[in-house]
Amino acid sequence: MIDLGLAHLTALDLAPETLVPEAARAGFSFIGLRVIPAIVGGPAYPTRVGTDAHRSLKRLLADEGMRLNEIEFVQLTPGVDIPALAGIFGAAADLGAVAVTASGDDDDSGRLTANFAELCDLARQFGLRVDLEFMRWRAIGSLQRAEAIVSDAGRANGAILVDALHLHRSGGQPDDLIRIPAHHLRAAQICDAVARAPVDDAAIIAEAREGRLPPGEGALPLGAFLDALPADATISVEMPRPALPVRTRLATAFDAARRLLDDRPRGSSRSHHGRQGGGAIQTRNA
Repeated sequence: MIDLGLAHLTALDLAPETLVPEAARAGFSFIGLRVIPAIVGGPAYPTRVGTDAHRSLKRLLADEGMRLNEIEFVQLTPGVDIPALAGIFGAAADLGAVAVTASGDDDDSGRLTANFAELCDLARQFGLRVDLEFMRWRAIGSLQRAEAIVSDAGRANGAILVDALHLHRSGGQPDDLIRIPAHHLRAAQICDAVARAPVDDAAIIAEAREGRLPPGEGALPLGAFLDALPADATISVEMPRPALPVRTRLATAFDAARRLLDDRPRGSSRSHHGRQGGGAIQTRNA
């Protein structure tokens, strides 16, 4: 059975001490945590090694049988202070995380590539991978541009996080994933959406943050999307729907994703040898 993760945006209103048991209750095997705000003033839940809260969170993950897969959200802006992230990365590694999610927010491709490479170098010191997530409204808004940055940076722990909604709304298709080297596709997020795309970036942002549908209940080609992924890519559900009570939201997200995955033919990923549960390539001790 394929392990499923819960992206924090699905229930960003939940602090880690509540998110962990609620995600476990719903059936998820691992979670992501937003420790850096994605927008100015946005919610985030930083943690620091040596504090009582950090030790408590580490015990809670173990007690609930949950894993922390990734932390987010590093925005690679022109003035990003990468060395200042060392404490955050250290805390993530101490909790067992394997990846950091970042976005490309700089129109200068050369500077962005250099900053991505520097971010990867810092992350590698803590055994972490860096997943660059593209979104149509950001400077890096497509799969092709994300792949160019990751390839040009040339770091072994640099990869792409592909979100099914962002791929579709940026004009991409599942077949585009097959052209990406497998070692550059380490993680994916799934949800569903209506067929008709929002008309502008503001509406697309609103859809991404509030209007997603449960996997399998919309028009996105999720079967083809999953088939195009490497067999060992991690899969998380990102389905923020604030209108649903949080426990209902998590149960709906998990159950819909579970049905979608369980209905797929065995070994239907592009490598045809079956997906490993929770199969992120771990760079710790590499």
